[in-house]
Parts: sequence; C-alpha cells; structure tokens
Amino acid sequence: MEPLVIGCGNLDRGDDGAGVLVARRLRTLGIKAEEQSGESFSLMDSWKSFECVILVDAVCSDHPPGEVRIWDATAYPLPKAALQCSTHAFGLYEAVEMARTLERLPDKLLIYGIEGRQFAPGAPPSAEVERAVDSVAQQIAELVHAVTFIAP
Repeated sequence: MEPLVIGCGNLDRGDDGAGVLVARRLRTLGIKAEEQSGESFSLMDSWKSFECVILVDAVCSDHPPGEVRIWDATAYPLPKAALQCSTHAFGLYEAVEMARTLERLPDKLLIYGIEGRQFAPGAPPSAEVERAVDSVAQQIAELVHAVTFIAP
C-alpha cells in the first residue's frame, strides 16, 4: 500500500510553507502528496484510512534553520516545544496526540520537521529551508518507492 504524504504549512508565512513546498516537489517526481494547512481535525480525517502516513511541516526551536528532524509519532510522543509554530491554535502536535489518545493514529506516522527561521507574513522561505525542501523531497521519494515495491 502506498503511504499518504501530507505537506503542511502556509506559503504566505515564509518558512512555514516548507511542508507544502515538499509536497509540490514530490508531485514533480511523480509522488502523490497532499497539501494541508495543518489544522488538526482535517489532518486526522485525511489519514483515517491509511496504514502509513508521512507528514512534513516546519518546526521552530533552537536548532539551525534548515535542519531536518524525523519523528516516529507511533513510537513516541512528539516534542511539543518544536511543533508550536502552527498558525492554528490546534495544530499538528495536538492532532497527533489527540489521535494517539483516541487510538486513531495510523500504524506508522513519520513526521519530517524542517527547522524554520522566518515566519513573518509575506516573507519568502529562507535559503536554508529551500535547500532542506529539496533534500526532504528526495528522501521521501526514495522511501515511498521502497515501501511501494516491498509491500505485497
């Protein structure tokens, strides 16, 4: 079964558009990828019929811009502090942890977090995030191809 790939973010808020940019790059590589704003209930609804989900979003913490971190959300609770960049009061972190509580997580949920630097309205993505977008898109494309060909 092919995994669901979701890129979250807002292209009008600088580095916050990282996930959406990854989704768009993946589509140019022939990989199906959805774009979402990162609103919790929409995320939970979109992954309900998938066993494997790969989600990409911008994160903000004390790590350098463009750094990529990957979390297996089905194995461990997410680091709340890194996932609080959302323009939604109820975003990615809340969606995952609520789904965990309700036992509505997919069997596998990988989250790729791209560390952002600038989130101001109207700002373009930083150069560091642009480079990370290319790298993450390539990593996910390779992962999707491997999962798709290995699955029965």
